[in-house]
Amino acid sequence: MTKHIQSIQAFTALGKLLDDYTSKNNRTDEWIEKLENALFSASNQNKWFTKENLDFCISVWGKTLNEKDITDWLTAYPAPQKATRLAVVLAGNIPLVGLHDVLCGLASGCSIEAKRSSNDNLLLPLILDFLISVMPDWNGKVRFTDGKFETYDKVIATGNNNTARYFEYYFKKKPHIIRKTRNGVAVLDGNETQEDLAALCQDMMQYFGLGCRSVSHLIVPDGYNFNDLFLALYEHKDLIKHNAYANNYDYNKAVYLMQEQELLENGFMIFKKDEGLNSPIACVHYSTYTELILVKQRLQDQEEQIQCVVSNCVENAFAFGQTQYPKLGDYADHVDTLAFLLKK
Repeated sequence: MTKHIQSIQAFTALGKLLDDYTSKNNRTDEWIEKLENALFSASNQNKWFTKENLDFCISVWGKTLNEKDITDWLTAYPAPQKATRLAVVLAGNIPLVGLHDVLCGLASGCSIEAKRSSNDNLLLPLILDFLISVMPDWNGKVRFTDGKFETYDKVIATGNNNTARYFEYYFKKKPHIIRKTRNGVAVLDGNETQEDLAALCQDMMQYFGLGCRSVSHLIVPDGYNFNDLFLALYEHKDLIKHNAYANNYDYNKAVYLMQEQELLENGFMIFKKDEGLNSPIACVHYSTYTELILVKQRLQDQEEQIQCVVSNCVENAFAFGQTQYPKLGDYADHVDTLAFLLKK
């Protein structure tokens, strides 16, 4: 434990702060007040960062950053041997989506230069200020920039398929992790309980489906009856009251109807028959199968487009309702970030 003692202590303190916010403990703590103000500002800045989604994000991180899980995670790796200069391009599709990369950078002894997304540029600075208050030695370890990176040894850049091509060219001379568009996929066999389907709806609808772990494609048996799934979805009916979500729903539905696309809808969610894994807001694609063995082969063939698989009938899949609760060792794109940063 001693080889990562600073990181374990600081990350545990952060987890306690976030959990205290969720549990409404220590409301007089100045950091709780600062966090509340930052969350309020983030909600005003980004229409997709609703209070519900922000509170969910903080709750998950508060539970994830507990001393036991942090210790188990970090002590599996050697202590940092040399200081690495890390350049990080952060995404902004969901709140604090870049926090894990920054924690990995700090735990591996990096000095970090980070380029934030304009969609999520308020929360991470506060988190870092808190970590520095716990671990003053980290003061100056992270610097934010809006311009070009200056000097760096390694790069982690997260974007979509279009920006990834630019990243791969621009950073080709340095060791790098380049993340492209990925999505969550659910495989159903028709034997799911109503509780399973309710949990699946959470996997689809949390963060308006904007996360790379959000389920955007269903693979269902030929002739699958969507009635029970629509029943489970009803809990999320108030999403249509969100103006931007409603605009996307109305637009996509109109386009699909004009194109005479095959679809099912319930007034706030569209299921469109489409082989594509990536679907637009307020829509989930689905495809059908007759043999499960062919589905497993498809998942293997498309593994570079898939962030996670949710299923009761596929081996090594996430349980329904768990896609937005990744463990610290569930690395994005299945690439071990800490091992990459610690490699000499």
